[in-house]
Amino acid sequence: MRVSPTRPEASPAHPTPADPDEVPVEALGDLYRDGVTACRGAFDVAWVDQVGEDVAAAFDEARSRPDGAVGRGPQRWYVEIHPEQLRGFVELVTQPWVVSVCQAVLGPDYEIVELGFDIPFPGAAMQPWHRDFPMPEETRRQRRLTSLAFNLTTVDTVEEMGPFEIAPGTQWDHGADFDHEMFPPRERYPRYQQRAVRKYPQRGDISARSALTIHRGTPNVSRSARPVLVLGVDAPGAGNAAHHDMAVTRGYWEGLPPLVREHLPCPVVDRLEPIRQKHTIEGLVMGAAE
Repeated sequence: MRVSPTRPEASPAHPTPADPDEVPVEALGDLYRDGVTACRGAFDVAWVDQVGEDVAAAFDEARSRPDGAVGRGPQRWYVEIHPEQLRGFVELVTQPWVVSVCQAVLGPDYEIVELGFDIPFPGAAMQPWHRDFPMPEETRRQRRLTSLAFNLTTVDTVEEMGPFEIAPGTQWDHGADFDHEMFPPRERYPRYQQRAVRKYPQRGDISARSALTIHRGTPNVSRSARPVLVLGVDAPGAGNAAHHDMAVTRGYWEGLPPLVREHLPCPVVDRLEPIRQKHTIEGLVMGAAE
């Protein structure tokens, strides 16, 4: 089965946040202190609804074939996609706040390495506290963040949907005794619970976080899914691109603006192939809860 590419498409204009020269200062403080920051109302709601349509179509396609989606607990799935499967990709990666945060945290040569989405459906369970990958040596020794995960909700989040929960400041926890260097022992849970903050983003909001910050998904007891688009960005040499299979076709590449091409190191191919999810995050598949 082939993936049907889309051409870059103009979307409704999104508002520009505060002076781009001032935005990274606040975002940098948030990220190095708490491990997470956000920009409210960064995108038009109509544009976000279009993203939601593309996410739904990509999920249906992924679930129709083996290894198209990876489980992250009961009724919770992750799917990685190609940029061409998202009509608003260009608008997403050129949004002024997104660009300024990438430059400020990761440097002028930041690399876009991942595009995907996470969907907790009704019945999704409490996840164990975790980080998304082991701490890099640069972070452990120099306290330098080498990657960011941007999250964009496609729905207005309410408590019943099982909001994302994060423990601010835990991006610096060394994690030497974590299972797989990602899952802290249960005796640490009270500390994370004390710090825990639940997030209730609305359509149009976007957040950026260090994926090292300890977090978890909470139970979805509603009747609605809570899709979240994920954009992964690296500093040069961080190495996360090796875990992803994002690609673009030649025609699509030629239509991208220079600001996108210079930060998109993925292969340029004649034909897109469906991405087979090759990494199952240990522990999340079991949906372990407190």
